[in-house]
Amino acid sequence: MPSSAPPPDVYFKKRLDYTSGGQQFVFDVGHTLFSSFQIDEGTDLLLRLLEPPAAPPAHILDLGCGCGVIGLVLARRFPMAHVTLADKDLLAVRYARHNAACNNIANVTVLGSVGLEHVPDHPYDMIISNIPAKIGDAAIEHEFILEPVARLSLGGVYWCVVVSGLNRLIPKIGVRHQLPIKEVKKRAGHTVYRIIKPTQEKGASPA
Repeated sequence: MPSSAPPPDVYFKKRLDYTSGGQQFVFDVGHTLFSSFQIDEGTDLLLRLLEPPAAPPAHILDLGCGCGVIGLVLARRFPMAHVTLADKDLLAVRYARHNAACNNIANVTVLGSVGLEHVPDHPYDMIISNIPAKIGDAAIEHEFILEPVARLSLGGVYWCVVVSGLNRLIPKIGVRHQLPIKEVKKRAGHTVYRIIKPTQEKGASPA
């Protein structure tokens, strides 16, 4: 159950209550953090649609974690997995760590990283991101699509949600790099995409 831990610092704005999969969470947010008025609608849509890989995930990455909503919900949903939460904003890192403690979630590591720069270099069974819309097309393509997909384990799955303005970009990235990007759900304001990494690399011979 969520704890009643005091606010983490002078940036504190409010506490948000959230329910996912019948589980109750609280998320403290600071004034300058993403979606500090309510849980982002894209995040909520992604969490409601998300399905696990075929095999139970052992390593999960929440890239651009913000205050930790996606990563902490998945850490509770998959208690045998270890979840890494990463964000370039050190205040977001502080709040994600605080929110892990508030929700009594221990199977997580929260770290500061621009893209995957400081993320542990091993394969992930599931990578999730609410892709930031204002970082530029090149950064989205490389740091939030190509590099995460390259870190997936064989059969691993990458889930992302974007604001509708990025629907002009994501499918083009898929075509350009021959990525199997599937549009899972489009609704006013947001679209969820999924990429499943093949269980056999291109050019590999069957065993």
